[in-house]
Amino acid sequence: MTKLPARFRPYVQGLVLTCLMTFVVSGISTLLALGFTGAFIARWPIAWGISWAVAFPTILFVMPLVQRIVARIVAPP
Repeated sequence: MTKLPARFRPYVQGLVLTCLMTFVVSGISTLLALGFTGAFIARWPIAWGISWAVAFPTILFVMPLVQRIVARIVAPP
């Protein structure tokens, strides 16, 4: 399998991270709001899509800031 060049790592990492996190968080939020009903099944994908559309660009924007903050708190290996 051909791999992407290393320069794409932050984008792929952000993509995978936001997909997984928004999947879980939107699922929990939608479940708590609607209960496990037909409405939950219908609305969760919409909630997930909207959540991801906000989360992905946000993580790309804030990740450098987060990395600088963490570098000030945690010793290098």
